Amino acid sequence: QVQLVESGGGLVQPGGSLRLSCAASQNIFSIYAMGWYRQAPGKQRELVATLTSGGSTRYADSVKGRFTISRDNAKNTMYLQMNSLKPEDTAVYYCNRARGAITWGQGTQVTVSS
Repeated sequence: QVQLVESGGGLVQPGGSLRLSCAASQNIFSIYAMGWYRQAPGKQRELVATLTSGGSTRYADSVKGRFTISRDNAKNTMYLQMNSLKPEDTAVYYCNRARGAITWGQGTQVTVSS
C-alpha cells in the first residue's frame, strides 16, 4: 500500500511563500495523475492543483498564477510552491491521486496570518 507523507507547512504572513512536499513510498507520480488538496475548517476538501503523468498541470481559479505543482520522479516526491499567500489559503493541505483517492496522509497545516 502506497503511503503519502506531506510536509512543509507552517505559519506565514500574507504575501509570503511556502513550498509543500509530498513523499510517496512508491513511484506513483509518473503513473497516476496526482493532486494537491486542501481543507479549511468547516469546509469540504477541495482539489487545488493537478499534475498528470504526462506533466500537464491544472489549477483551481483561486490559486491560479500563485501556486505551482511539480514533481521529482527520482525522489518519489511532489511539490506545491505557494506564492503570494492569502489568509483564505489557510487550510490543511494533502496530496493524493487526482482520481480514485488512496489512503490519505496526515496532511500539513498552512496558516496565513499577520
